[in-house]
Amino acid sequence: MNDLTLRVVLCVVLLGTGAFYVWMAGAAATGRLQRNRSAGIRTRDTLASDEAWLAAHVRARRAHTLAGIAAIAIGLIVLLPMPAPMTAITALAGAVIVLGIVLYADRAGRRAAADVVAIGRASGSWAGRTVDGETYVEQTRSGRRMDDSTGR
Repeated sequence: MNDLTLRVVLCVVLLGTGAFYVWMAGAAATGRLQRNRSAGIRTRDTLASDEAWLAAHVRARRAHTLAGIAAIAIGLIVLLPMPAPMTAITALAGAVIVLGIVLYADRAGRRAAADVVAIGRASGSWAGRTVDGETYVEQTRSGRRMDDSTGR
């Protein structure tokens, strides 16, 4: 495979990946991409309910879109005339950057889904309390413990 063919293949793969990430970010965050086991942030919490799925993807939308744009940009950069080793380094560095952004987005999405699931599980036990499930999750995440005397 010659140098130009390699560049074109890298470009097509990165453009396709980037376009998929941008599409998936928008479709999942708006509800067009329903809960499934093939595409999106797929964890026990995100698959637990439609609300958790949507919360995860709304929270992760910007980062997933950024990952797609980064992949598209790297795909175009590899077409620039440069030595073959530089093309490989550029593609590898771009892939690492995209992976880092995707992992960040997935972590943010998982947290949002976990919050929704925790609130859903706790909603039945809040009768008579002055604090809601969302406040409880926020306090728990910050390391503060609720005092039963102030929570009732």
